Amino acid sequence: MEKEALKVVNRGEEDEMDMLGYRLCHWKLAIVCVGVVLTGGFLLLLLYWMPEWCVKATCTRTPIREAEVVLLRSTDEFKRWFRAKVRVMLAPGKNPFDCPDSRIVANGHTPHPAENQTEDCERKHSEYQPVQIRYFTLHSTKYYWNDMIQNFEVLKGLEDLGVKCSSVHDDHSKGLTEDEQDYRRLFFGENEIAVKVPSVFKLLIKEVLNPFYIFQLFSIILWSADEYYYYALAIVIMSVISIFTSLYTIKKQYVMLHDMVATHSIVRVSVCRANDVIEEAISTELVPGDVMVIPANGTIMPCDAVLVSGTCIVNESMLTGESVPVTKTNLPNPSRSVKGTEEDELYSSELHKRHTLFCGTNVIQTRFYSGELVKAVVVTTGFSTSKGRLVRSILYPKPTDFKLYRDAYLFMLCLVAVAGIGFIYTVVNSIMNKVPVPTIIIESLDIITITVPPALPAAMTAGIVYAQRRLKRIGIFCISPQRINICGQLNLVCFDKTGTLTEDGLDLWGIQRVENSSFLLSETHACKEDLVKSQFVACMATCHSLTKIEGKLSGDPLDLKMFEATGWILEEATEEETALHNRIMPTVVKPPKQLLPEAEASADQDMELCKILPSYEMGIVRQFPFSSALQRMSVVTRLLGEKCMDAYLKGAPEVVASLCKQETVPHNFSEVLEGYTKQGFRVIAVAHRKLESKLSWHKVQNVSRDTIESNMQFLGLIIMQNKLKAETPGVLADLRRASIRTVMVTGDNMLTAISVARDCGMIPPQDRIIIADALPPKDGQTAMINWHYADNPPKHVSATGSNTEEVQIRLEEESSGAALHSMEHYHFAMSGKSFAVIAEHFQDLLQKLVLHGTVFARMAPDQKTQLVEALQSVDYYVGMCGDGANDCGALKRAHSGISLSELEASVASPFTSRTPNISCVPSLIREGRAALITSFCVFKFMALYSIIQYVSVTLLYSILSNLGDFQFLFIDIAIILVIVFTMSLNPAWKELVSERPPSGLISGPLLFSVLMQILVCLGFQTLAFLWVKHQPWYHKWTPSSDACSLSNYSHHQNETNHDEHNIKNYENTTVFFISSFQYLIVAIVFSKGKPFRQPSYKNLPFLISSFALYAFILFIMLYRVDAIDQFLEIVCVPYQWRYTMLLIIVVNGVVSVLTENLILDIILRKFVFSRDKQGSCGITSATQTPQEGVDRWGERFLSFLCCQRRRAPKAKYMNLAQELLVDPDWPPKPKTTTEARKAPSPENVSYQIISAT
Repeated sequence: MEKEALKVVNRGEEDEMDMLGYRLCHWKLAIVCVGVVLTGGFLLLLLYWMPEWCVKATCTRTPIREAEVVLLRSTDEFKRWFRAKVRVMLAPGKNPFDCPDSRIVANGHTPHPAENQTEDCERKHSEYQPVQIRYFTLHSTKYYWNDMIQNFEVLKGLEDLGVKCSSVHDDHSKGLTEDEQDYRRLFFGENEIAVKVPSVFKLLIKEVLNPFYIFQLFSIILWSADEYYYYALAIVIMSVISIFTSLYTIKKQYVMLHDMVATHSIVRVSVCRANDVIEEAISTELVPGDVMVIPANGTIMPCDAVLVSGTCIVNESMLTGESVPVTKTNLPNPSRSVKGTEEDELYSSELHKRHTLFCGTNVIQTRFYSGELVKAVVVTTGFSTSKGRLVRSILYPKPTDFKLYRDAYLFMLCLVAVAGIGFIYTVVNSIMNKVPVPTIIIESLDIITITVPPALPAAMTAGIVYAQRRLKRIGIFCISPQRINICGQLNLVCFDKTGTLTEDGLDLWGIQRVENSSFLLSETHACKEDLVKSQFVACMATCHSLTKIEGKLSGDPLDLKMFEATGWILEEATEEETALHNRIMPTVVKPPKQLLPEAEASADQDMELCKILPSYEMGIVRQFPFSSALQRMSVVTRLLGEKCMDAYLKGAPEVVASLCKQETVPHNFSEVLEGYTKQGFRVIAVAHRKLESKLSWHKVQNVSRDTIESNMQFLGLIIMQNKLKAETPGVLADLRRASIRTVMVTGDNMLTAISVARDCGMIPPQDRIIIADALPPKDGQTAMINWHYADNPPKHVSATGSNTEEVQIRLEEESSGAALHSMEHYHFAMSGKSFAVIAEHFQDLLQKLVLHGTVFARMAPDQKTQLVEALQSVDYYVGMCGDGANDCGALKRAHSGISLSELEASVASPFTSRTPNISCVPSLIREGRAALITSFCVFKFMALYSIIQYVSVTLLYSILSNLGDFQFLFIDIAIILVIVFTMSLNPAWKELVSERPPSGLISGPLLFSVLMQILVCLGFQTLAFLWVKHQPWYHKWTPSSDACSLSNYSHHQNETNHDEHNIKNYENTTVFFISSFQYLIVAIVFSKGKPFRQPSYKNLPFLISSFALYAFILFIMLYRVDAIDQFLEIVCVPYQWRYTMLLIIVVNGVVSVLTENLILDIILRKFVFSRDKQGSCGITSATQTPQEGVDRWGERFLSFLCCQRRRAPKAKYMNLAQELLVDPDWPPKPKTTTEARKAPSPENVSYQIISAT
């Protein structure tokens, strides 16, 4: 049968997967069962670890529509495999949104009529023919088979229908019958985010089946068979402690997540039925299409729902990290003339989030009109809701992709290869010496357990655990510990502006009103008697989303500052008063009495609104909330006593000006705006429009936003001051000194962002800023980019006094493989709109722009995520620091996301800082570097430990001997474990340095270090092993022929224990002492301090344990203690040989230290392993001293002697930087245009870049 092509599920989404269909094959299953029996169950374990092997070994390919099992593979870089069993459900129909005609199926099975049912009901059920629906479940998501598309798909909710806004009101606002609700529940399931806490037994089985513990079990059985009972028992105890510690941690995390999700997840709700009856129900019964009534005193939303009537004040901190309540208004209902046209847009929870109540958010209070209820139509339920997606991302996270972990597996494979050599050697040597077969099997397998240390994974995580504890002490909390190591590699950090680099709050700096299409002089106060009745102040007092919660004004900080500057009073009517206002919005604003003039104003005063009335009050009739996509908000108000209504608009100046009559906008608008934004002020424009008298209250409630927000009269500018946080400049300076790029990603105005970037030091004063203004294709013209400079900074004066305007990029020397760092003399800035055009039409250019892009303004939340991905595509290790609001996507996507918000939304971020400023960023990077270096140190030490022990055992196998049980126990427990867990305690270095640690184990310096230490240890251990045989007193040891004084002869004569394993001999004792000291020597050599960690002498536990072990081993080597010698099974050797061994150890230590610190750190690291140094790329600095020239030529000479070739950098951004250095057309010249033009060949749809002045 011809194999079906791959199917794709979740196409274009983050969890996109390829899918193959399989059917169970009985003969394959039989073969696998036989294999499981023959391998003692190991094949079953292998198939458990490898789901794709399991499916392919037991099933055959089949079309997806007939599959019994589906095999899925993620299309991301991890290529993970999943398997799922296809099940069958019985239902009255295949479409959940069809009417079931009262033919209900309970739990997917045909119901049996009760005895008291009517004959009509029995007839319906007798005629009922259920439909079989195939589905499978993966990651808490159900995938249903769709015959139309011949593929499985996820049923998310009401948005699957592609409903228009008018349809939400007309077709979905009446509610469902109980039959319809039960029918839809078959497909969408219970409305709950079920985080099931696994039982301890289930977690135990899953943990024990980990390959690491299976290998330990194999080792323990082997050691027990070889009579190493004490050592095996010690490993068993350690493994049990490790397993139960891991179980406790995992169980605790599940319980915490379950408790967080379960809080208020099940509530009682009021549901509207199709017959206008309101019923009480449990929230788990809700399905998409249900209409729920939002209670006046608020509730926790159990689902995602769109408001169709009324207004809600909602705290969305769980979702966005913003603790400021937001106002949700009902979804606009288009007029009849608009319905069915393009203006009647499709409902989208993302586009219409200002009208959508999201699951888990807290509705504080509702606003309604007399006789009306606040209703919302359920859009999605369960894991399809916003909260459900967030929880699912925590339950099923993507694996951490880091070069260190990939290299660790490669290194383990190398150790396995070394073990294979030892295995073959042991078998051959044993056969030659006619050793019994059982002994050969045990000893040859034992060499594998020695070479691959079972404690390696636990040792590798020690540094991360200690770093996590230190971070917790400074107020940084981590939910993904593996990312701490990745923080050590960060070379670029993106910062949000407002609330991150600058203060949260804004202060009103002043206002600049417009009269007769001309700007007046700026004014510092709006709370003045002559302005109290001006349209400008009326706009400031009404155009906001403020509300009173428990008698206190609450809302957006900008709105709050703006309203407070007017001095006006906001009043909200009670429920009883609302009914009396005959459907008028119950929010009223009015000036204080002391600001109102006592008499009629003269004609020359600003009396634009109305004549003086005894009571001057304005009611807010309709509100169009602020939209980040539209960059504006507006309100419709009515002045008490007036017939006509007024519309007020505020928002981004460019947007507001475009919605105003051009004759009302001052001719110097752009110049005035640029003047303020260059100074770093946040500028908001306001506008007004008198509405037609025919617009009644009813019409205003249904009128479209675009109708109101047009033909406005420009009123002026509100200038807000956003101050930098005190810590910002210092932290950015530290990052710049550490060669870490900083980028600003903000939703604010371009020029304001540029000004803040200059003020905080992100862009040095002398550097140029090139603004990329991209325009999409229009009227047959291709997309284009206009280049212009933001300003003209003072020219940099060189030492000779000449002006240097050329752009230079210096490739700095960063040893250990750090990235290329540009001494950037130019920076790109662009808006979100330009970024979108460039990403779509100039994809090749995008990578060049992000290489020098520093300011990205007016960026939408999804564009922030796209920018992070663009930076990662050129091999940057990207950090993202934001306050949680609108940054969640970027925080999750970055290699290291740091949220400055402690609210629930921070669960999306790997790191959360209690300190609300960016000082946490250098601390996190320092701890990351320390943890990364600790991981390298521990890995190198564990590799040397296994090789040293491997050499010891191999040498002893040559004389049919081995290390004793208690010798293994002493080495592994007293030396290795103590050293591993104390050498990881070095704290991070106190400051960031420009050098970065290597990202992986497969790097020149690290491999050279390990190989050299292996050779040193191998050489000295082999020397001692051979040398002892050439001593004049040497002979084969027996208890009766001890090399020491014969005074112990009688003692040995009484010894009756027979040494079956030939443990006691001179070679064993020599190798034991030499190797014990070698473990300590390499521990000290590898325990590096500066520049990433504090020196080892500041690590007291490591210092004390090292000296204690040195002293103890030296003591038992130089002085004989019978009890210790018997315990460790070592024999007495002459004092002359003891001192010889001490000399060997001292020379070994000196050689090891010199090899690591002199040859590697000073000579080879500087001249051979420095990948990205200035000289290696052939780039000369503009200001090079004679000494630097000598050093550079010296480096080249040594590199030539070491046969080092000039290599291209591995990272893409380094290659790009080198290409741009020799590109004469880069950076683009000011006042030029770059056009995207399709190539002439019809088959080639790529774009050609053409520059024109």
